[in-house]
Amino acid sequence: MSPLNGDPPPPVAHRARLGARDLFPDLAWRVYANHAAISPPSLAVRAAVDAAMGDYAAHGVGAFGRWNAQRRRLKVLLASLMGRAPEDLALLPNTTSALSAVAMCFPWRAGDGVAVFEGEFPTNVTPWQRAAEAFDLRLVTLRVADLARPGGADLGPLAAALRGGLRLVAISAVQFQTGLVAPLREMADLCHAHGAEICVDAIQAVGVMPFDARDLDYVACGGHKWLMGLEGLGFLAVHPDRVAALRPRLAGWLSHESPIDFLFESDKLRYDKPIRARADFLEGGAPNTVGAAALEASVGLIAQIGVPAIFTHVTAWNDQLEAGLTARGFTSLRTPDAGRRSGILGVRPPAPWTVAGFAASLSRRGVACTTPDGVLRFAPHWPNALDEVPVVVDAVAECLRDPPA
Repeated sequence: MSPLNGDPPPPVAHRARLGARDLFPDLAWRVYANHAAISPPSLAVRAAVDAAMGDYAAHGVGAFGRWNAQRRRLKVLLASLMGRAPEDLALLPNTTSALSAVAMCFPWRAGDGVAVFEGEFPTNVTPWQRAAEAFDLRLVTLRVADLARPGGADLGPLAAALRGGLRLVAISAVQFQTGLVAPLREMADLCHAHGAEICVDAIQAVGVMPFDARDLDYVACGGHKWLMGLEGLGFLAVHPDRVAALRPRLAGWLSHESPIDFLFESDKLRYDKPIRARADFLEGGAPNTVGAAALEASVGLIAQIGVPAIFTHVTAWNDQLEAGLTARGFTSLRTPDAGRRSGILGVRPPAPWTVAGFAASLSRRGVACTTPDGVLRFAPHWPNALDEVPVVVDAVAECLRDPPA
């Protein structure tokens, strides 16, 4: 069989059900509310990985073409979550590599301004710092706190910065500590009105809540959190109106038009083939076949349930837990505006507890959560049952009866 022929093996059929963790039989935690960090692989993901490994074990390079077709199928799934076209996507290792690709390939001019936000996860700051140094840019820092104002985000500081001559604004769709959802449509409209572009880190949004990327210039996302794939594969979505202006500074051998024909035909080895005028010119080297198989399986489960149903379920889980925690003296960092909430519930415990100490105490009781920069963060997903919430509240009550030394 030619390595360019054949269909990729279809994903193994598994059925996802809201609030059911039967596809996670090896999960050791009583309650795993850590999907904003890393999602454990489901049986569907594990079966997809086994299928890819088995095909390569049996056929070596003969499997390459089949799994190349599978990656195209994956892009269709991912694009459907955001209202984008599959040709807008490039599969990349993670959010950082996707944001770095924009930072390095953007058509900068010396003196251009790029805005980042204080309080953001470093993934969406460091690439812009590097670009500012490499291309002699002005790095402007705005405050996430302005987006969290009661009654709605204050976009005045952003508007003022745009009037000062920004070329690009970098923002996370969801804040990693508090779960605050950024007003992306309003921000994008404001940027475009001033001739600027917007780049969004969407790793805490895509897969758990409705996400419309049609008006966004660049969307970067990793696959190991709410998309429930494995570490090592994510994507960058580039608006079709922006692709032509990107400079292919990070192109590789697979970035050219017809890059592999010389492997199968004579006299085709050339170095002057044009770089593809699509987002996938950033897929310049050997792909993560196993990661793509895993991500298709995990996104397939999400698609079975539907993101709106998942978000309703996760919101109910967080609502119940928030009420139980605040009744016991916790401070919730979740916005009271339901329209600006995500899948994340961030809280702080009452004195004399520290966040790290309380997370460790919960861990001993089989409850998994994380502690980003002084916040106790819960992040349930579709496998989390609503009847887990009393388990967490009971564990919290036990912790409070056993105060720190």
